[in-house]
Amino acid sequence: MDACTVSVRRLAWLGSRGTTMITAAQMRAARALLDIDQRQLAELSGLSLPTIQRMEASEDTIRGNVDSLVKLIGALEEAGVELINDGAISHGGGRGVRLKETRRDREAFRRRGSISSGPSGRAA
Repeated sequence: MDACTVSVRRLAWLGSRGTTMITAAQMRAARALLDIDQRQLAELSGLSLPTIQRMEASEDTIRGNVDSLVKLIGALEEAGVELINDGAISHGGGRGVRLKETRRDREAFRRRGSISSGPSGRAA
């Protein structure tokens, strides 16, 4: 079996689990939920620290080779994190956090500021 076949099979394995992509925001949120730093995630996943840093610096969906993504997602799931794709339903139980707005909505929210002013004009 050649490397391409193995990568395609691993990508299919991710897809069968409902997880084919992970965003940089999901990755940072997962680390926060687990209360681990980038170095600890690198150790858990068997990836290098620069690889973890590069993944987290991505604009949106993490780009990387299939083997690295399989290792990353597998380590997060093994640690108890459920990655929920856009539009997917979470059946895992337990507590969680999920973004409802679109990326455009979040950017507009950041531009107008996250602290609203009360009637007196001061921050509420």
